[in-house]
Amino acid sequence: MPAASWARLIKGNLHTFEPELLPVLEEFWRIWSRIDQRPTEPPKPIWLVLGGRGAGKTRTGAEWVKGMALGHPPFADKPTGRIALVGETQGQVRDVMIEGVSGLLSIHTRWERPTWQPSLRRLQWPNGAIAQVFSAEDPEGLRGPQFGAAWSDELAKWPNLQESWDMLQLGLRLGDHPRQIVTTTPRPVPLIKRLLTDLHVAVSRSRTQDNRFNLAAEFVRTVTETYGGTRLGRQELDGEIVEESPDALWTRAMIEASREAQPASLARIAVAVDPPASSSQRADRCGLVVAGIDGNGIGHVLEDATLAGARPHEWAEKAVALYRRHEADALVVEVNQGGEMVGSIIREVDAGVPVVSVRATRGKYLRAEPVAALYAQGRVRHAGAFPELEDEMCAFGPGGLESGRSPDRLDALVWALTHLMLAPKGRPRVRGM
Repeated sequence: MPAASWARLIKGNLHTFEPELLPVLEEFWRIWSRIDQRPTEPPKPIWLVLGGRGAGKTRTGAEWVKGMALGHPPFADKPTGRIALVGETQGQVRDVMIEGVSGLLSIHTRWERPTWQPSLRRLQWPNGAIAQVFSAEDPEGLRGPQFGAAWSDELAKWPNLQESWDMLQLGLRLGDHPRQIVTTTPRPVPLIKRLLTDLHVAVSRSRTQDNRFNLAAEFVRTVTETYGGTRLGRQELDGEIVEESPDALWTRAMIEASREAQPASLARIAVAVDPPASSSQRADRCGLVVAGIDGNGIGHVLEDATLAGARPHEWAEKAVALYRRHEADALVVEVNQGGEMVGSIIREVDAGVPVVSVRATRGKYLRAEPVAALYAQGRVRHAGAFPELEDEMCAFGPGGLESGRSPDRLDALVWALTHLMLAPKGRPRVRGM
Protein backbone atom coordinates (compact mmCIF):
# COMPACT_ATOMS: atom_id res chain seq x y z
CA MET A 1 0.00 0.00 0.00
CA PRO A 2 1.41 3.49 -0.87
CA ALA A 3 2.62 5.65 2.02
CA ALA A 4 -0.16 8.19 1.39
CA SER A 5 -2.80 5.46 1.72
CA TRP A 6 -1.23 4.21 4.96
CA ALA A 7 -1.26 7.75 6.28
CA ARG A 8 -4.98 8.22 5.52
CA LEU A 9 -5.82 4.85 7.07
CA ILE A 10 -3.91 5.55 10.30
CA LYS A 11 -5.08 9.17 10.65
CA GLY A 12 -8.69 8.09 10.18
CA ASN A 13 -8.44 5.49 12.91
CA LEU A 14 -6.35 7.19 15.59
CA HIS A 15 -9.21 6.85 18.07
CA THR A 16 -8.80 3.06 17.95
CA PHE A 17 -5.11 3.05 18.99
CA GLU A 18 -3.90 2.50 22.53
CA PRO A 19 -2.72 5.83 24.02
CA GLU A 20 0.82 4.52 24.60
CA LEU A 21 1.16 3.83 20.86
CA LEU A 22 0.50 7.40 19.77
CA PRO A 23 3.99 8.78 20.63
CA VAL A 24 5.50 5.89 18.67
CA LEU A 25 3.35 6.64 15.63
CA GLU A 26 4.49 10.26 15.69
CA GLU A 27 8.03 9.08 14.92
CA PHE A 28 7.07 7.65 11.53
CA TRP A 29 7.78 10.73 9.45
CA ARG A 30 7.07 9.00 6.14
CA ILE A 31 3.49 8.45 7.29
CA TRP A 32 2.83 12.00 8.41
CA SER A 33 4.92 14.03 5.98
CA ARG A 34 3.57 15.70 2.87
CA ILE A 35 5.08 15.16 -0.57
CA ASP A 36 6.80 18.56 -0.43
CA GLN A 37 8.50 17.48 2.83
CA ARG A 38 10.20 14.45 1.28
CA PRO A 39 13.46 14.56 -0.69
CA THR A 40 13.41 14.00 -4.43
CA GLU A 41 14.65 10.76 -5.95
CA PRO A 42 17.44 10.69 -6.85
CA PRO A 43 18.56 13.44 -4.45
CA LYS A 44 20.23 16.56 -5.80
CA PRO A 45 23.18 18.31 -4.12
CA ILE A 46 20.92 21.11 -2.81
CA TRP A 47 17.31 20.84 -1.67
CA LEU A 48 15.65 24.28 -1.47
CA VAL A 49 12.52 24.22 0.70
CA LEU A 50 10.46 27.40 0.25
CA GLY A 51 7.44 27.83 2.47
CA GLY A 52 5.15 30.21 4.29
CA ARG A 53 5.12 30.83 8.02
CA GLY A 54 4.24 27.66 9.91
CA ALA A 55 4.31 25.54 6.74
CA GLY A 56 6.53 22.89 8.35
CA LYS A 57 9.92 23.99 7.01
CA THR A 58 11.73 23.48 10.33
CA ARG A 59 10.34 19.96 10.75
CA THR A 60 11.41 19.15 7.19
CA GLY A 61 14.95 20.35 7.85
CA ALA A 62 15.20 18.56 11.19
CA GLU A 63 13.95 15.27 9.75
CA TRP A 64 16.44 15.57 6.89
CA VAL A 65 19.34 16.09 9.31
CA LYS A 66 18.13 13.20 11.45
CA GLY A 67 17.98 10.95 8.39
CA MET A 68 21.44 12.00 7.25
CA ALA A 69 23.01 11.52 10.70
CA LEU A 70 21.47 8.08 11.22
CA GLY A 71 21.70 6.91 7.60
CA HIS A 72 17.95 6.39 7.22
CA PRO A 73 16.48 6.03 3.69
CA PRO A 74 15.27 7.96 1.76
CA PHE A 75 17.62 10.58 3.16
CA ALA A 76 20.84 8.56 3.11
CA ASP A 77 22.05 4.98 2.76
CA LYS A 78 24.73 5.41 5.45
CA PRO A 79 25.32 7.87 8.32
CA THR A 80 26.89 11.25 7.58
CA GLY A 81 29.55 11.92 10.20
CA ARG A 82 29.87 15.73 10.04
CA ILE A 83 26.94 18.11 9.53
CA ALA A 84 26.76 21.92 9.65
CA LEU A 85 23.75 23.73 11.15
CA VAL A 86 23.75 27.35 9.96
CA GLY A 87 21.25 30.04 10.88
CA GLU A 88 20.86 33.80 11.05
CA THR A 89 22.35 33.81 14.57
CA GLN A 90 23.63 31.17 16.99
CA GLY A 91 20.59 31.87 19.16
CA GLN A 92 18.28 31.15 16.24
CA VAL A 93 20.03 27.84 15.57
CA ARG A 94 19.66 26.86 19.21
CA ASP A 95 16.10 28.08 19.77
CA VAL A 96 14.57 26.91 16.48
CA MET A 97 16.70 24.26 14.78
CA ILE A 98 17.80 22.40 17.91
CA GLU A 99 15.55 23.13 20.91
CA GLY A 100 12.42 24.27 19.06
CA VAL A 101 9.08 22.49 18.99
CA SER A 102 9.99 20.98 15.61
CA GLY A 103 13.72 21.02 16.25
CA LEU A 104 16.22 18.19 16.32
CA LEU A 105 15.91 17.32 20.00
CA SER A 106 12.14 16.89 19.80
CA ILE A 107 11.90 14.53 16.80
CA HIS A 108 14.09 11.62 17.93
CA THR A 109 13.16 8.55 19.92
CA ARG A 110 14.91 8.21 23.27
CA TRP A 111 17.39 5.67 21.93
CA GLU A 112 18.35 7.78 18.89
CA ARG A 113 18.31 11.26 20.39
CA PRO A 114 21.59 13.21 20.10
CA THR A 115 23.25 14.89 23.05
CA TRP A 116 23.24 18.69 22.94
CA GLN A 117 26.56 20.17 24.11
CA PRO A 118 25.96 23.96 24.28
CA SER A 119 29.50 24.84 25.36
CA LEU A 120 30.88 23.08 22.28
CA ARG A 121 27.99 24.27 20.08
CA ARG A 122 27.34 20.81 18.74
CA LEU A 123 25.00 17.81 18.76
CA GLN A 124 26.40 14.29 18.99
CA TRP A 125 24.43 11.17 18.08
CA PRO A 126 24.98 7.76 19.73
CA ASN A 127 26.51 6.52 16.46
CA GLY A 128 29.19 9.24 16.59
CA ALA A 129 27.70 11.64 14.02
CA ILE A 130 28.19 15.29 14.94
CA ALA A 131 26.32 18.46 13.90
CA GLN A 132 28.12 21.76 14.54
CA VAL A 133 26.41 25.15 15.03
CA PHE A 134 27.39 28.17 12.95
CA SER A 135 26.04 31.69 12.55
CA ALA A 136 25.81 33.76 9.37
CA GLU A 137 26.89 36.68 11.54
CA ASP A 138 30.40 35.16 11.49
CA PRO A 139 31.29 33.84 8.02
CA GLU A 140 34.88 33.26 9.13
CA GLY A 141 33.63 30.68 11.61
CA LEU A 142 32.88 28.45 8.61
CA ARG A 143 36.44 28.69 7.38
CA GLY A 144 38.33 25.48 8.21
CA PRO A 145 35.68 22.94 9.31
CA GLN A 146 34.52 20.41 6.72
CA PHE A 147 31.22 18.58 6.36
CA GLY A 148 29.35 15.97 4.42
CA ALA A 149 25.97 17.71 4.85
CA ALA A 150 24.50 21.05 5.94
CA TRP A 151 21.18 22.56 6.96
CA SER A 152 20.79 26.31 6.27
CA ASP A 153 17.70 27.83 7.88
CA GLU A 154 16.02 31.11 6.85
CA LEU A 155 18.72 31.76 4.28
CA ALA A 156 16.95 34.83 2.89
CA LYS A 157 17.40 36.60 6.25
CA TRP A 158 21.10 35.91 6.71
CA PRO A 159 23.46 38.79 7.33
CA ASN A 160 26.64 38.54 5.23
CA LEU A 161 24.54 36.34 2.96
CA GLN A 162 26.85 35.72 0.01
CA GLU A 163 30.03 35.48 2.11
CA SER A 164 28.47 33.02 4.57
CA TRP A 165 27.04 30.92 1.74
CA ASP A 166 30.39 30.82 -0.06
CA MET A 167 32.27 29.74 3.08
CA LEU A 168 29.71 26.96 3.66
CA GLN A 169 30.06 25.67 0.09
CA LEU A 170 33.85 25.48 0.44
CA GLY A 171 33.43 23.37 3.60
CA LEU A 172 31.11 20.77 2.03
CA ARG A 173 33.88 18.40 0.96
CA LEU A 174 33.41 15.15 2.89
CA GLY A 175 32.03 11.92 1.44
CA ASP A 176 31.21 10.96 -2.11
CA HIS A 177 28.21 13.26 -2.53
CA PRO A 178 28.01 16.19 -0.05
CA ARG A 179 24.44 17.46 0.23
CA GLN A 180 22.57 20.31 1.85
CA ILE A 181 19.05 21.48 2.60
CA VAL A 182 17.91 25.10 2.70
CA THR A 183 14.68 25.97 4.52
CA THR A 184 13.46 29.54 4.16
CA THR A 185 10.55 31.88 3.69
CA PRO A 186 11.41 33.30 0.28
CA ARG A 187 12.55 36.82 -0.39
CA PRO A 188 13.67 38.11 -3.79
CA VAL A 189 17.36 38.26 -2.89
CA PRO A 190 19.85 37.41 -5.67
CA LEU A 191 21.06 34.15 -4.10
CA ILE A 192 17.55 32.70 -3.76
CA LYS A 193 16.70 33.65 -7.34
CA ARG A 194 19.94 32.09 -8.56
CA LEU A 195 19.26 28.83 -6.73
CA LEU A 196 15.82 28.63 -8.32
CA THR A 197 17.40 28.47 -11.78
CA ASP A 198 20.18 26.01 -10.90
CA LEU A 199 19.70 22.55 -12.40
CA HIS A 200 21.49 20.98 -9.42
CA VAL A 201 18.88 22.33 -6.97
CA ALA A 202 15.65 20.50 -6.11
CA VAL A 203 12.86 22.91 -5.10
CA SER A 204 9.90 22.22 -2.81
CA ARG A 205 7.16 24.75 -2.09
CA SER A 206 4.55 24.81 0.65
CA ARG A 207 1.91 27.18 2.00
CA THR A 208 0.84 27.90 5.56
CA GLN A 209 -2.53 26.37 4.66
CA ASP A 210 -0.83 23.06 3.79
CA ASN A 211 0.10 22.61 7.45
CA ARG A 212 -3.16 23.92 8.94
CA PHE A 213 -3.90 20.68 10.82
CA ASN A 214 -0.80 21.33 12.97
CA LEU A 215 -1.53 25.01 13.58
CA ALA A 216 -3.98 26.86 15.80
CA ALA A 217 -7.22 27.29 13.84
CA GLU A 218 -7.56 30.89 15.05
CA PHE A 219 -4.06 31.71 13.76
CA VAL A 220 -4.84 30.29 10.32
CA ARG A 221 -8.18 32.12 10.15
CA THR A 222 -6.72 35.45 11.29
CA VAL A 223 -3.69 35.55 8.99
CA THR A 224 -5.72 34.33 6.02
CA GLU A 225 -8.38 37.00 6.50
CA THR A 226 -5.80 39.73 7.16
CA TYR A 227 -3.12 38.95 4.60
CA GLY A 228 -4.69 36.55 2.10
CA GLY A 229 -4.14 37.79 -1.46
CA THR A 230 -1.82 40.64 -0.44
CA ARG A 231 1.83 40.85 -1.47
CA LEU A 232 2.88 40.19 2.13
CA GLY A 233 0.53 37.21 2.32
CA ARG A 234 1.83 35.76 -0.93
CA GLN A 235 5.36 35.86 0.49
CA GLU A 236 4.82 35.01 4.16
CA LEU A 237 1.87 32.60 3.81
CA ASP A 238 2.09 31.18 0.29
CA GLY A 239 5.88 31.04 0.10
CA GLU A 240 6.07 32.94 -3.19
CA ILE A 241 8.95 35.04 -4.45
CA VAL A 242 7.40 38.51 -4.55
CA GLU A 243 9.35 41.25 -6.27
CA GLU A 244 9.11 44.89 -5.28
CA SER A 245 5.92 46.83 -5.88
CA PRO A 246 6.03 48.41 -9.35
CA ASP A 247 5.36 51.88 -7.88
CA ALA A 248 7.65 51.50 -4.85
CA LEU A 249 10.19 54.23 -4.09
CA TRP A 250 12.99 51.67 -3.69
CA THR A 251 14.03 48.66 -5.79
CA ARG A 252 15.88 45.52 -4.76
CA ALA A 253 18.69 46.37 -7.17
CA MET A 254 19.05 49.79 -5.58
CA ILE A 255 19.38 48.28 -2.11
CA GLU A 256 21.74 45.49 -3.20
CA ALA A 257 24.01 48.12 -4.73
CA SER A 258 24.20 49.84 -1.34
CA ARG A 259 25.71 46.90 0.57
CA GLU A 260 28.92 47.55 2.48
CA ALA A 261 30.97 46.38 5.44
CA GLN A 262 30.79 48.30 8.72
CA PRO A 263 32.09 51.82 8.02
CA ALA A 264 35.37 52.73 9.70
CA SER A 265 34.51 56.27 10.77
CA LEU A 266 31.42 58.43 10.96
CA ALA A 267 30.87 62.13 11.58
CA ARG A 268 27.49 61.81 13.30
CA ILE A 269 25.20 59.01 14.38
CA ALA A 270 21.47 59.22 15.09
CA VAL A 271 18.97 56.82 16.57
CA ALA A 272 15.48 57.42 15.16
CA VAL A 273 12.31 56.41 16.97
CA ASP A 274 8.89 56.08 15.35
CA PRO A 275 6.56 55.30 18.30
CA PRO A 276 3.53 53.07 17.74
CA ALA A 277 0.42 55.03 16.86
CA SER A 278 -1.82 52.77 18.94
CA SER A 279 -1.98 49.40 20.67
CA SER A 280 -3.83 47.75 17.77
CA GLN A 281 -2.45 44.68 16.02
CA ARG A 282 -1.73 46.70 12.85
CA ALA A 283 0.24 49.45 14.63
CA ASP A 284 1.94 47.84 17.59
CA ARG A 285 5.57 48.22 16.50
CA CYS A 286 8.03 50.90 17.50
CA GLY A 287 10.38 51.71 14.63
CA LEU A 288 14.01 51.93 15.80
CA VAL A 289 16.74 52.55 13.21
CA VAL A 290 20.35 53.64 13.71
CA ALA A 291 22.15 55.53 10.94
CA GLY A 292 25.24 57.65 10.53
CA ILE A 293 26.93 60.02 8.09
CA ASP A 294 30.61 60.08 7.19
CA GLY A 295 32.89 62.99 6.37
CA ASN A 296 32.06 62.73 2.68
CA GLY A 297 28.33 63.11 3.23
CA ILE A 298 27.51 59.43 2.66
CA GLY A 299 24.78 57.98 4.87
CA HIS A 300 25.17 54.56 6.49
CA VAL A 301 22.30 52.48 7.90
CA LEU A 302 23.77 50.60 10.87
CA GLU A 303 20.94 48.74 12.58
CA ASP A 304 17.21 48.02 12.48
CA ALA A 305 16.17 47.28 16.05
CA THR A 306 12.40 47.73 15.64
CA LEU A 307 10.37 46.31 18.53
CA ALA A 308 6.96 44.64 18.38
CA GLY A 309 4.45 44.79 21.21
CA ALA A 310 6.67 46.88 23.48
CA ARG A 311 5.29 49.23 26.11
CA PRO A 312 6.46 52.87 26.07
CA HIS A 313 9.02 52.39 28.81
CA GLU A 314 10.41 49.29 27.06
CA TRP A 315 10.99 50.93 23.68
CA ALA A 316 12.38 54.02 25.42
CA GLU A 317 14.93 51.84 27.25
CA LYS A 318 15.83 50.13 23.97
CA ALA A 319 16.27 53.49 22.21
CA VAL A 320 18.56 54.79 24.96
CA ALA A 321 20.57 51.55 24.92
CA LEU A 322 21.08 51.93 21.15
CA TYR A 323 22.11 55.54 21.66
CA ARG A 324 24.74 54.51 24.23
CA ARG A 325 26.02 51.45 22.34
CA HIS A 326 26.50 53.30 19.08
CA GLU A 327 27.81 56.44 20.84
CA ALA A 328 25.21 58.43 18.96
CA ASP A 329 24.87 62.19 18.85
CA ALA A 330 21.10 62.47 18.92
CA LEU A 331 17.92 60.53 19.51
CA VAL A 332 15.40 61.64 16.88
CA VAL A 333 11.80 61.08 17.99
CA GLU A 334 8.61 61.57 15.99
CA VAL A 335 6.09 63.23 18.31
CA ASN A 336 2.91 63.41 16.23
CA GLN A 337 1.21 60.64 18.19
CA GLY A 338 2.46 61.17 21.71
CA GLY A 339 3.40 64.83 21.66
CA GLU A 340 5.88 65.94 24.30
CA MET A 341 5.01 62.85 26.36
CA VAL A 342 7.24 60.79 24.05
CA GLY A 343 10.29 62.88 24.89
CA SER A 344 9.36 62.81 28.55
CA ILE A 345 9.33 58.98 28.58
CA ILE A 346 12.84 58.90 27.15
CA ARG A 347 14.09 61.50 29.63
CA GLU A 348 12.69 59.37 32.45
CA VAL A 349 14.98 56.57 31.30
CA ASP A 350 18.01 58.84 30.82
CA ALA A 351 17.76 62.60 31.25
CA GLY A 352 21.18 63.09 29.64
CA VAL A 353 20.17 61.91 26.18
CA PRO A 354 19.70 64.78 23.70
CA VAL A 355 16.22 64.28 22.23
CA VAL A 356 15.43 65.88 18.87
CA SER A 357 11.66 66.08 18.43
CA VAL A 358 10.33 65.98 14.86
CA ARG A 359 6.76 66.42 13.71
CA ALA A 360 5.31 65.16 10.44
CA THR A 361 3.69 67.94 8.39
CA ARG A 362 3.51 65.94 5.13
CA GLY A 363 2.38 62.43 4.27
CA LYS A 364 4.69 59.44 4.61
CA TYR A 365 5.23 59.10 0.86
CA LEU A 366 6.23 62.75 0.43
CA ARG A 367 8.60 62.50 3.41
CA ALA A 368 10.18 59.36 2.00
CA GLU A 369 10.75 60.66 -1.56
CA PRO A 370 13.85 62.78 -0.78
CA VAL A 371 15.42 59.87 1.12
CA ALA A 372 14.74 57.49 -1.78
CA ALA A 373 16.46 60.03 -4.03
CA LEU A 374 19.57 59.77 -1.85
CA TYR A 375 19.64 56.01 -2.52
CA ALA A 376 19.20 56.59 -6.26
CA GLN A 377 22.20 58.95 -6.15
CA GLY A 378 24.31 56.30 -4.40
CA ARG A 379 24.61 58.38 -1.23
CA VAL A 380 23.33 55.78 1.26
CA ARG A 381 24.92 52.46 2.27
CA HIS A 382 23.57 49.50 4.26
CA ALA A 383 26.09 48.06 6.71
CA GLY A 384 24.72 44.52 6.41
CA ALA A 385 21.29 43.14 5.54
CA PHE A 386 18.05 44.31 7.13
CA PRO A 387 15.40 42.01 5.59
CA GLU A 388 12.27 43.33 7.29
CA LEU A 389 13.24 46.96 6.72
CA GLU A 390 14.17 46.31 3.10
CA ASP A 391 10.90 44.46 2.49
CA GLU A 392 9.02 47.55 3.65
CA MET A 393 11.13 49.80 1.44
CA CYS A 394 10.43 47.72 -1.68
CA ALA A 395 6.71 47.41 -0.93
CA PHE A 396 6.06 51.07 -0.06
CA GLY A 397 4.19 53.01 -2.72
CA PRO A 398 1.88 56.04 -2.87
CA GLY A 399 -0.82 54.06 -1.09
CA GLY A 400 1.49 52.89 1.69
CA LEU A 401 2.02 49.18 2.37
CA GLU A 402 -0.44 46.78 0.76
CA SER A 403 -0.81 44.94 4.07
CA GLY A 404 -2.33 48.04 5.63
CA ARG A 405 0.32 48.10 8.34
CA SER A 406 2.12 51.26 9.29
CA PRO A 407 5.67 51.27 7.79
CA ASP A 408 7.29 51.71 11.20
CA ARG A 409 10.79 50.60 10.17
CA LEU A 410 10.70 52.76 7.06
CA ASP A 411 9.45 55.78 9.00
CA ALA A 412 12.32 55.47 11.45
CA LEU A 413 14.80 55.15 8.56
CA VAL A 414 13.38 58.28 6.92
CA TRP A 415 13.59 60.29 10.14
CA ALA A 416 17.19 59.20 10.77
CA LEU A 417 18.49 59.98 7.27
CA THR A 418 16.48 63.21 7.02
CA HIS A 419 18.03 64.40 10.28
CA LEU A 420 21.55 63.47 9.20
CA MET A 421 21.51 64.35 5.50
CA LEU A 422 18.64 66.67 4.61
CA ALA A 423 18.34 69.02 7.58
CA PRO A 424 20.75 71.99 7.90
CA LYS A 425 23.73 71.00 10.04
CA GLY A 426 27.02 72.50 11.09
CA ARG A 427 30.14 70.66 9.98
CA PRO A 428 30.86 68.05 12.70
CA ARG A 429 34.10 66.46 13.67
CA VAL A 430 34.83 62.98 12.35
CA ARG A 431 35.40 60.27 14.92
CA GLY A 432 36.14 56.54 14.86
CA MET A 433 33.41 53.98 15.35
